[in-house]
Amino acid sequence: MAEVKISDMRDLTRIERIGAHSHIRGLGLDSALEARSSSEGMVGQTSARKAAGVIVKMVQEGKIAGRAVLLAGQPGTGKTAIAMGMAKSLGQETPFAMLAGSELFSLEMSKTEALMQAFRKAIGVRIKEETEVIEGEVVEIQIDRPAVAGAASKTGKLSLKTTDMETVYDLGGKMIEALGKEKVQSGDVIAIDKASGKISKLGRSFSRSREYDAMGPQTKFVQCPDGELQKRKEVVHCVTLHEIDVINSRTQGFLALFTGDTGEIRAEVREQIDTKVAEWREEGKAEIIPGVLFIDEVHMLDIECFSFLNRALENDMAPILVVATNRGITTIRGTNYRSPHGIPIDFLDRLLIISTQPYTSDDIRQILDIRCQEEDVDMSEDAKVLLTKIGEDTSLRYSINLITSAALACQKRKGKVVEMEDISRVYELFYDVKRSTQYLMEFQNQYMFSEVIGEGEGDEDEANAMVS
Repeated sequence: MAEVKISDMRDLTRIERIGAHSHIRGLGLDSALEARSSSEGMVGQTSARKAAGVIVKMVQEGKIAGRAVLLAGQPGTGKTAIAMGMAKSLGQETPFAMLAGSELFSLEMSKTEALMQAFRKAIGVRIKEETEVIEGEVVEIQIDRPAVAGAASKTGKLSLKTTDMETVYDLGGKMIEALGKEKVQSGDVIAIDKASGKISKLGRSFSRSREYDAMGPQTKFVQCPDGELQKRKEVVHCVTLHEIDVINSRTQGFLALFTGDTGEIRAEVREQIDTKVAEWREEGKAEIIPGVLFIDEVHMLDIECFSFLNRALENDMAPILVVATNRGITTIRGTNYRSPHGIPIDFLDRLLIISTQPYTSDDIRQILDIRCQEEDVDMSEDAKVLLTKIGEDTSLRYSINLITSAALACQKRKGKVVEMEDISRVYELFYDVKRSTQYLMEFQNQYMFSEVIGEGEGDEDEANAMVS
């Protein structure tokens, strides 16, 4: 008898990519805004996380707008992670727009227009409107199909009931098709939007719960609606001001949202939209949700951008601005002046500054544990100790990058658990910044356009600074 080979079956359910901050679920704070030592993917930086939690709370309560926060700290101290934690804590309802400082200089529009669009993306509008719906439990669906194909369109009747009443509705071809698409049957609780004719399946009636075995565990059971079949319901749509701008600025504005080809939007269009939104607010039809605009690498902005931000923050409908930088005292782009973090003093005066501190060895160990779990890598205790030591001597980012490389080295030797030898192997293969700089200093004469460091104290200090 021929031997049957069974091919390996692979799990294809998990398709999301693992990113640098994909393990962040929030800021890791309790109800009293106290930072837990390790929670929701966040480790250490307790004072910075507490400060960020206060900002998040104020944003959620709508207490502040037009304020700016600066996350300042050395590279690899979790500034972007805190910003991502803020975004997760705010939830889906609150707009959170992210931007890198260098992006403004590569877009096909002026810097101020790109900043204005980013500002408008971070301001949400919750629009409320009333709509008439028919909501009830399906008693019976009767569909009369013509005897000869194509002779006439299908017609039918739909019986709906609530706890108080029952009514029969005549069905046309479009409604029959919509009911078929939703697979509506007797015993389902449905809602029909009268304006658009859209059918929504709310669930299965509790009166049919005895048929549970024939349906499966995914079936949702709901109560039969009470009162009138026809009801007025309040529907809430959440959009950003930028989306309204794009839709109103051109004929194919809605498609431009998907292609990203928004172009420059005229100031007149924005003024009209602001006036209309203000009218809706007065009538109680709309509500403004100030969100958060996060600009990473803010030192890349020039003096013109900072002047624009100064003015934009004074606007009535300004979001919370969160900026981050890892620079010390450096030159302001576009000038010859030096300033803390490369930010002009007048703009720096507006900022609430949150400082991040270097991670301790315990923090590095906990972060590596979380990243191993996130990347599905089994690592021995000794290997984790060695990786923590590497993280202390080089950088946290370098040690995190070695996790997947070590896992591949482990697979090559047919191992199941990453050991110290795998970490040592990839450590020899991939240089960190210190070793790479040291190598360049030794062999710089063999490289093109290299500047040979001369003898002298200043040059020696510079070389030491590069290595350290």
